[in-house]
Amino acid sequence: RAPVLARPSGEPRDDQLMDRILGGDAESFTRLFERHAPTAIAVARSVLGQHHLADDAVQEAFLAVWRAPDRYRSQHASVRTWLLSIVHHRAVDCVRREETQRSRASRLSGFSLVGREERDPSEMVVADLSLFQERANARRALGDLPASQRQVIDLMYFGGLSQSQVAERLSLPLGTVKSRTRLGMGKLRAALGEIER
Repeated sequence: RAPVLARPSGEPRDDQLMDRILGGDAESFTRLFERHAPTAIAVARSVLGQHHLADDAVQEAFLAVWRAPDRYRSQHASVRTWLLSIVHHRAVDCVRREETQRSRASRLSGFSLVGREERDPSEMVVADLSLFQERANARRALGDLPASQRQVIDLMYFGGLSQSQVAERLSLPLGTVKSRTRLGMGKLRAALGEIER
């Protein structure tokens, strides 16, 4: 069924629904979902291609709206634009997760055929231990960063926020977020380089 473009008279506007959702009104949340879900699913499917992954991304996005409706800023965007940007971010995150899982599966796969012979199983164990060690090293290096740099990197790379969103979340100038990111990533690269040597 084609989405309804015009809002029937008497129906609350999106911003009014958001005000009610902020007060915990589940019915307003349901209305907002029904109003924008078809477009949100179309956006997610255009990024992901797979319907079940797109549905998951949309569900995650709307759950984020329900949990933190106070993150909406009417002066920055319409509710629709804000919602669809969350959906797009969640879909991109899903693509990254899928790529990471595929890459890991490929690295740990025990069937690198060379002359029709299977790879030695001990190589799989070494690869798995190596990956575990890399993660432990990265966690240690991240823990050694100054708190201000660690917070920015954590929000960006583990929280999925853009630098602008981090600046807004922490009430910092965008330039400060950029410089903390640059300094923190430089220290991480140097620390991980030292560990590898």
